[in-house]
Amino acid sequence: MGGDGLRDGGADGSPGASPDTALGGDGLRGRGADGSPGPGGGGSLSVPILVRDEEFGTLHLSAGSAGAFSDSDRGLLRILAGQAGIAVGNARLYETARQRERWIEGAAAVTTALLTGEAAADALMTVAQQARLLAGAAAGVVLQPTPAGGMTIVAAATDAAGGGLPPERRRHPAAAAQNDLIGTTIEPGSAVLEQLLGGEPVFIEDSATDPRMTTHVRSRFGPSMMLPLQAGGRLIGTLALPRRRGDHPYTAVERLLATQFASQAALALVLADAQQSRQRLAVFEDRDRIARDLHDLVVQRLFATGMMLESTRRRAGSAPVGTALDQAVDELESTIQEVRTAIFALQQPPADAPTTFRGKVLKETAGAAAVLGVQPSVHFSGAVDTRVTDPAAGRLLRALRRALAAASRRLAVTRVDVAVDAGVGLPDGRSGVRLTVFDDGETDGVSAGTTVTWQAPL
Repeated sequence: MGGDGLRDGGADGSPGASPDTALGGDGLRGRGADGSPGPGGGGSLSVPILVRDEEFGTLHLSAGSAGAFSDSDRGLLRILAGQAGIAVGNARLYETARQRERWIEGAAAVTTALLTGEAAADALMTVAQQARLLAGAAAGVVLQPTPAGGMTIVAAATDAAGGGLPPERRRHPAAAAQNDLIGTTIEPGSAVLEQLLGGEPVFIEDSATDPRMTTHVRSRFGPSMMLPLQAGGRLIGTLALPRRRGDHPYTAVERLLATQFASQAALALVLADAQQSRQRLAVFEDRDRIARDLHDLVVQRLFATGMMLESTRRRAGSAPVGTALDQAVDELESTIQEVRTAIFALQQPPADAPTTFRGKVLKETAGAAAVLGVQPSVHFSGAVDTRVTDPAAGRLLRALRRALAAASRRLAVTRVDVAVDAGVGLPDGRSGVRLTVFDDGETDGVSAGTTVTWQAPL
C-alpha cells in the first residue's frame, strides 16, 4: 500500500504497466499472469484506498500459487480497501480532536497563568512557551511594535534558551543570555511588516528562503506561522511559531487552532493588564487615603500639641523646665517634617521615576537604606522644588550619593539624618541651598558621628 499508488506487476514480479492501466468499473486494476493488463482474474489486483473521496493510497495484491483472482476475491478486496479508508479517516478525526483538545487546554492554562498576576515580561514568555509546545515548533516568540515602525522580539522560548525551564529559571540572566532571538528586529520596509502591523496572519513555507523574511535568524527555520495578538481592536503584538528547516509544514487544522489560541491569549493578556491596572489603582487610592489621614489628623494634632507646649513654655517659671519644653517643641517640629516627607513619598507612583527635586532626594535615600541598614531621616526647608533647579540640583544629588556611600563604609551606623535647606544665605550674600548629612557611625574607633555639609548658590 503506497501513498502515491502502486504500479501493478505480474505474478513473476516483473514491472507492470504505467499508472494509466485500465481501471474497471468496480474500482479494481487487474494484471495478467505475464504482467500485461487484463480485464479479469490476472496475476495482481490493486484498489485505491479513499479517505473522504481523496485517494490515500493503494491496496495491492499479487496472485500466489492458487492462480488468478476470482470475483469473490475482488469483492473482498473492495471491502478491505473501504474498511481501511474508514479506519484511516477515523484515526485522522481522532488525532484532530485530540489536537484541538490540547490547544484548548493550553489556552486555558495560559489564561489561568496570566490572571494570577504575572509581570508583563513573564506573561509574554508564558504565551510564547505554551504556544511553542502545542505547535511542536522550534521556537515561540512574541514581537511588539517599535517606535521606529518596526517590530522586535521581546519574549522568546526555545529548547536551547530556557524554553523547557520553569518560569523562575527562565528569568535567570544566564538563561536570557543564551537566547539570542530577543532583540531581533524586523526593520521598517519589510514586506511582511505591513501584514503584521495590520493584524493579519502570515504563513510561511520556508523562512530561510522566503524573500519576505529579512532577519538574521531566518536561516535557522523552515515552516512558520506569524499570528496577530489582538483583542478589541488593540494590537498587542505578533506570536511567531517557526519550525526547524526540513520539518513538515503546518496543516490547515494546525493553522486554525494556532490562530484561535493567539486570539484567546491576546484577550487574556488584555484582561491581565486590566487586572494589574485595577490593583495599581487600588494601591494608589490606599496610599492617597493614608496621606490624607496623616495630613488631616496626625500633622494637625502634632501642630496643636506644639502650640500648647509653646504656650506652656512662656508660662513656665523655671529655666530647666523652659529648656525641656523648647527641646520638646523642636522634636515635634522635626516629627512634623518627617511626616510631611512621608506624605510626599506616599503621593509618588512607586514604579515611576521621580520628576521633582524632592522626589529625587527621597529616591536616593530610599535606595541607600538597603546598604546602610537604616532608613535615613530626611528634612526639607524652604521651597526646594521651585528654587533648587539644575545645575545645582544635579550637583547636590551627586554630593548626597557620595555622603551616603561614605556613611555606609563606617561601622555601627544606627542613625542617618539628611537635611536640605533652600533658604540659606551664603557668605557672599547670595541665596543658596545647603545639604547636611549626619551619621552616628564610628570613625577611627570614635563614635562621635560625622557631619558632611555641602552648599551652592541658587
